[in-house]
Amino acid sequence: MDGAVADRRLIDWLLDTDPALRWQVERDLTGAPPEVWEATRARVATEGLGARLLAHQDPEGTWAGGAYFPAGGSDVEGQPWTATTWSLTALREWGLDPSVLADTSERLESCRWEYDDLPYWGGEVDACINAATVANGLWLGRDMDALAAWFPEHRLADGGWNCFWVDGAQRSSFHSTLNALGGLLAHEQATGGTPATRAARRSGEEYLLTRGLLHRLSTGEPVALERDPAELAYPLRWRHDVLRGTEYFRRAAALDRARPDPRLADAVAALRAARRPDGRWVQGVRDPGEMWFEVDVPPGEPSPWLTLYGTRILGWWDAAA
Repeated sequence: MDGAVADRRLIDWLLDTDPALRWQVERDLTGAPPEVWEATRARVATEGLGARLLAHQDPEGTWAGGAYFPAGGSDVEGQPWTATTWSLTALREWGLDPSVLADTSERLESCRWEYDDLPYWGGEVDACINAATVANGLWLGRDMDALAAWFPEHRLADGGWNCFWVDGAQRSSFHSTLNALGGLLAHEQATGGTPATRAARRSGEEYLLTRGLLHRLSTGEPVALERDPAELAYPLRWRHDVLRGTEYFRRAAALDRARPDPRLADAVAALRAARRPDGRWVQGVRDPGEMWFEVDVPPGEPSPWLTLYGTRILGWWDAAA
């Protein structure tokens, strides 16, 4: 198939989607003027995925009555994805205007974590949870400096983080480190960060980059994760994979006004290898768990969300090359 025709068909396919995805395609892949993609982004609050998720918010400001887990638990196998932290994260990533949730930040002051009944906006002991809380709080206009300062204080000796530090973990985790970096990057984008948080971000980035996002530092062998990091699935959730990892470094490079780090080459090659000849990425097997509703395609089908992310990342990498 002719490349120009293939690209046009791919873009048309991506544009024929929910406003939460479409506005990003317009902004990042078609070069549409701000008035176009901003108008599409505004529809997230009233149409499609965004409107459906907003409709599930509790009168208390929570979702499913809980901070990280739904009140009363879930009868579905796996991690439930319906509670407040997961729902706020989805709305933020979909581009919802935070003014739509103008009073949610205040209402969540009465929400408590399932861990030790700690207050919601103060975070708890899990690096991944605290990272999402920092990003979501900043998005809603809160001062999250105190929780951002938690990360330098809980960084491990090898430069990253591990959510099981409370159980004695001494080595960092790819998953925990990538999630922690997302929270630190959000803080730096919003506030400029502090010397300590900026140094922590650099340290965590080096932890991943020296391993090429894929390898053990000691042997160079592929890192032993529960799932092949080249197997992709949307929603992105908490796992480290080559798409989430390279997407983080794309956003970090934009803030730093830096070129892509060459140590990402193997991860980018793995992401490229997962792309089908028609330019699309296929949905993999997702972590099980209760969801409010379906947000993408079933496993084995071409995923518009994965294709948006993958196309954007390869465009950034190839433009620099």
